[in-house]
Formats: sequence, structure tokens, C-alpha cells
Amino acid sequence: MIEALFYEKAADRQVCCKLCRFQCTIKAGRRGHCNVRENRGGTLYSLVYGKVIAEHVDPIEKKPLFHLLPGSRTFSVATEGCNFRCRHCQNYSIAQVGSDTPVHGTQRTPAEIVQSALESGCRSIAYTYTEPTIFYEFAFDTARLASEAGLHNIFVTNGYISQEPLAKIAPYLAAANIDLKGFSETFYRDIVGAKLSEVLASIVAYKQLGIWLEITTLIIPELNDSDAELRGIADFIASNLGTDTPWHVSQFYPTYRLTDRQRTPAATLRRARDIGTAAGLHFVYEGNIPGEGGENTACPDCGEIIVKRNGFRVSSNRLQDGCCPACGAKIAGIWA
Repeated sequence: MIEALFYEKAADRQVCCKLCRFQCTIKAGRRGHCNVRENRGGTLYSLVYGKVIAEHVDPIEKKPLFHLLPGSRTFSVATEGCNFRCRHCQNYSIAQVGSDTPVHGTQRTPAEIVQSALESGCRSIAYTYTEPTIFYEFAFDTARLASEAGLHNIFVTNGYISQEPLAKIAPYLAAANIDLKGFSETFYRDIVGAKLSEVLASIVAYKQLGIWLEITTLIIPELNDSDAELRGIADFIASNLGTDTPWHVSQFYPTYRLTDRQRTPAATLRRARDIGTAAGLHFVYEGNIPGEGGENTACPDCGEIIVKRNGFRVSSNRLQDGCCPACGAKIAGIWA
């Protein structure tokens, strides 16, 4: 347990946490919205520093990041906790912790995480599974060491970090996959427990800081799958992030508190891809449906298939110094 970054002390031993966009005011003896930052006598502490609840070697495609070192491995790490309350949370057993429950995890140092990544042959570290913002102090110290060791750092995030902490970690952050979960304030309020406007502002902030971005939308039948909502996401990406920004449209499966919905039909993902392409996006990928053909990277100039994928496996990578082998067009991404 260490003193948290990004907070201000207030009257009556209260503190104002500035880490994420909830901007919690926390009374003495209480925790913030994430349930892993606690006010003890007027000092805010991170309860999860170094308490690793999950660590695995994953294919980079699992994050999903398709335009960062295809076929490489990433060392994935997480602590408990999250600042969102998604009704369809896929990792709810470690993300949705109680407000007064003990925090679990195996004690690890940033140096140990970096060493494990190097020994595993990984080329990056992904702060993932839960929400990296809520274990910011541990992620920051690890990312700085990882960068010095020649590893890329990746956030897989809900996009609710505040501007100041994002700017502080940006020099060590190569890429992020941000969930843009829907495109209505109603969806974010009822299904996520957050504000769409804050997510959009955060996504733009990532872009302005020069961090490579890929966007993921888990499409849930009858909740965020209308043409209007999908078109809104595609237009936002094209207008604010650029048409080279990959958009992953993924299949939902019933889980946690959304078991009353069916799996997303493959036809819905194909429709979303068509909407993204019509909006001018060069790279729209289907997720969670291997073998559909919607996972391949094609050159936006000549249409040549450059990277072939099946699920998380890359079967062919024909990139030549980041360019299309057929026409020589430069393909946006991080290839070295």
C-alpha cells in the first residue's frame, strides 16, 4: 500500500481524487468509486500497488491490437478493481470488488514484471483484464522500467483517465485499445455507469498525445447495435482520430448481469464493418468470430491482403518495413 498520486486534501479529512473522470470526494475511512483507493486519516492510498491478481503471456491480437507487432507476445498484468460497473463485465470476478472487502493478489515489484516479460520473450507489457487507470501508480512505475528495457507499454482501457495522469504516463505508453462501448449517454448511464462525453474527451486526449489507438466496440443486440449508433461511432473515429484508426467490432456473449441477451449475430458484425467502411475507415475488424475473414488486414490503397489472421493466430504477415508488398503504400501502425 502506497500513497496515491493525483489527489487533493480537503476539509474534515476528506480527499478529492483526480485520477479518473469521476473525480471522487472521499470521506475518511472510505474508498473511491473504484473501491481500491482508500482515504485513511486524510491521506489517499492505493490498495493494489504490486498486488497482481492476473499475469499471463498473451498474443498481442488478444488485446486486441492488430497494428502493433502482429504475431508478437505481450505480458499481460492486472490488479483487482475497476471504476466502471458494466453489466456485461467479462472479468467481473476480479474487476467488481466490494467497497469493504480485502484486496487480493500476489505481491510483485515493477522490476519483477519487466523481468518476467523479458524472460517470456514478450515485446510489450499490457495493463489489461481490469482497468489500468485504477492501478496507475503500479502501472506507471512498471511502464517506465519497461520502456528503459526496450518494451512497448499498452493500456487496454475504458477511457476514463483524467488529463494530467494521462499526460504523465504518455511518454512511456506506446499504444492503447480503448473500449467505446456505445454512442449514447443513455447506454453509458444504464449499462456502464459512466458518461459517454467523458470517454470521448479522453479518447481525443490519447490521440493528441501521440499514443497509437485502436478502438473496440462490443456490440450487444438491441442495446447498441442500431445503424445510427454504429454510424455515430464510425463517424467519430473518422473525424477525430483519423481513418487509419482500427475499429474492432466484437461479438457479445451473455455474461454477468446481461444474461438475457443473445450472442451477437455474425451478420450484425458484417453490417458494422460495412458502416465503418462507408464512413471512410480503412481498418474495421470483426472480433470473437474466427474464420469469418473479418480479421485480416488489407492495404487500403490496392486491397492486397497483408496480414492474415484466424482468431489470435497470425498465419501470414507480408508487411515489408511497414509497407504493402504489392503497391508500397505505408500501413499505419507500430511495426518495430
